[in-house]
Amino acid sequence: MRSIQGLRTHCGHGAAMLGFAAYTGGWIVLRQRLGRPRPAPPRPWDLLLTATAAFRLSRLIGKATVTRPLRAPFTRVDCPGAPAELNESPREEPGRKTAGELISCPFCLSVWLVTTLTGARAVWPEATSTVTGALTALTVSDALQYGHSMLSERAGH
Repeated sequence: MRSIQGLRTHCGHGAAMLGFAAYTGGWIVLRQRLGRPRPAPPRPWDLLLTATAAFRLSRLIGKATVTRPLRAPFTRVDCPGAPAELNESPREEPGRKTAGELISCPFCLSVWLVTTLTGARAVWPEATSTVTGALTALTVSDALQYGHSMLSERAGH
């Protein structure tokens, strides 16, 4: 029985890798079909915005309580996580395990999200800058909220 489950997991991971390769290639084809020039290498500020945006979006998709309905078909809740987050595990049913692993793992999601933001920057640079800027502002806002809460608790309020 375990060998069949292991084979399914390996097949699921293989399918995910093929899907990722096709997804990445799709961005290249889209850029070429739209006639967009090859983008300039990202500046350090672009890298920081993309990294911060991918971090925030991966936590929002993969952990936030508000996005639990997106993950529900593929995961089960194990326990509460950080504030407004849940710790989840993938469901073991065939066809759901790999998707559950991908959608509940911020590290796994970040690979897809960085690819998405990089591809989007090559196709729609202005709009992507707006999105990464907004997600970066949200990340800074979250950090300020946590900092405020910690200081309030220390002050006894």
